[in-house]
Amino acid sequence: MNPNDIPDMPTLREQIDALDARLMALMADRHALIDRAAQIKSGNGMPARIDERVEEVVANVRRHATQLGLDPDLYDHIWRRLIDAAIDQEERQLKKDRP
Repeated sequence: MNPNDIPDMPTLREQIDALDARLMALMADRHALIDRAAQIKSGNGMPARIDERVEEVVANVRRHATQLGLDPDLYDHIWRRLIDAAIDQEERQLKKDRP
């Protein structure tokens, strides 16, 4: 639905809530991929944090934000928090998998 076609606040709020639910489903997909990354890293003796990859992901996010007319600094900040949480998730998994 085009945002300009939304007639009132209740309808707008419904659209936002539906979008938030879709975003959370995507976050759950990302969470599952992070679990798989930890499994692969465990088998290869890799650390949870790989600084080059962190910067690659952030650069991608900044580029996408800019292309979409969003504030790249804001999404840099958000993604760094998301990445930190993902690294914590991987580290918990790696601790279970490694003696």
